[in-house]
Amino acid sequence: MSFKRTPIKELLKTTPTNQEVVVMGWVRTFRNNQFIALNDGSTIKTVQVVVDFENTDPALLKRITTGAAIKATGTLIESQGKGQTVEVKASEIHIFGDSDPEKYPLQPKKHSLEFLRENAHLRFRTNTFSAIFRIRHAVAFAIHAFFNDQDFCYMHSPIITGSDAEGAGEMFQVSVLPLNDIPKTEDGEVDFKKDFFNKATNLTVSGQLEAELAALALGKVYTFGPTFRAENSNTTRHLAEFWMIEPEVAFADLTDNMDLAEDMLKYVIKYCLDNCADDLEFLENRLIQEDKSKPTAERAEMSLTDKLTFCMDNDFERVTYTEAFNILRNCKPNKKKKFQYVLDEWGADLQSEHERFLVEKHFKKPVILTDYPKDIKAFYMRQNDDGTTVAAMDILFPGIGEIIGGSQREERLDRLTQRMEEMDIPTDEMSWFMDTRRFGTCPHAGYGLGFERLVLFITGMSNIRDVIPFPRFPGSAEF
Repeated sequence: MSFKRTPIKELLKTTPTNQEVVVMGWVRTFRNNQFIALNDGSTIKTVQVVVDFENTDPALLKRITTGAAIKATGTLIESQGKGQTVEVKASEIHIFGDSDPEKYPLQPKKHSLEFLRENAHLRFRTNTFSAIFRIRHAVAFAIHAFFNDQDFCYMHSPIITGSDAEGAGEMFQVSVLPLNDIPKTEDGEVDFKKDFFNKATNLTVSGQLEAELAALALGKVYTFGPTFRAENSNTTRHLAEFWMIEPEVAFADLTDNMDLAEDMLKYVIKYCLDNCADDLEFLENRLIQEDKSKPTAERAEMSLTDKLTFCMDNDFERVTYTEAFNILRNCKPNKKKKFQYVLDEWGADLQSEHERFLVEKHFKKPVILTDYPKDIKAFYMRQNDDGTTVAAMDILFPGIGEIIGGSQREERLDRLTQRMEEMDIPTDEMSWFMDTRRFGTCPHAGYGLGFERLVLFITGMSNIRDVIPFPRFPGSAEF
């Protein structure tokens, strides 16, 4: 059997001239023993396949059920129905795989997102999740296209690492030691000398440090790969396994870093608006229907496409942490203690509620915060001349808060060493990283973008577990 076929996405753009076509896909609905709504994943739309039920084996008709995989051969004709321009008048139907309607979980009705998370192996077949994952693909493609156009070199950073880039300590350990008989040293510590790598190793939390090594030779690099955090966090914004994009640029400062990040976000959003119109329209209508059940005060102020266009068309507001802190400390929600985390003293780490207030209520545009207190930032960020802040930047978006975090890196060996000692980062274990400051150091900068958070923003979804195929979080590593 030949598997040559026309994707439904292309078929729907074709002018019908009674040409013979072949389509393959999965049955969404089958009405009146005559009308099949067929989807093949190439688009959110279905094509109608019309069956000559009077001349079709009744046993075959019974097998055309929701979820069944079929091949339809027939004539492409102009459709007389509403909402469609073409349809396929079938001359032959072949069923590849049956779908028992008594057992198939995804019958043609509305399913809750929680139900679909529990059936994540099948949720790709729904309109909502097929749209999300086509957009996820588009976002990934656009990111690679952007950096390629900017002459960046794509670098694969290690997944297994002996370093902790964030100094967070919440990492997944990698070991082949037997858990029921762990070898110990004379001091009673785990004897990692007997482990696979002869040392303690973990799943990476970031590819940044390795990207710095490459940038200080290749000039402009970026990583795009999985990262892991062992935080016991059951929230709508956190995952244990997620993907990160981390560019690093030699001979660049904080301003260059902000320009690059803003340009990249606008490029990706424009690409999705230009290439994912049908999927975005579906998700936007879904959000509109969802909003109708909410109190007026909780409804979105902008539609999904308006929000995306808003971020693409506006220059991002650039303000220092100190300026933002003063705005927040003096705002009504803070004074009236309506924030969950009331701000009082300079140096406090800003929470999502503070970030969203700045974006959605105060500036009413995307915001880039710069020059954070050094005590709440990582050891590798360049220290400013004031001795209390670092050349860091976070980009804040409506509805989500922080979407990018980055900085100019500390290129001065003495200042880096001092900061590492202050934060108890072992300099002997990080000698390989410090060599870049010993030999040919230069100003350089970079940032990290949580891929799922960007997909969350572009799709308008509210739970990060719905924008990654198989979410990993505390208590769950299914499939």
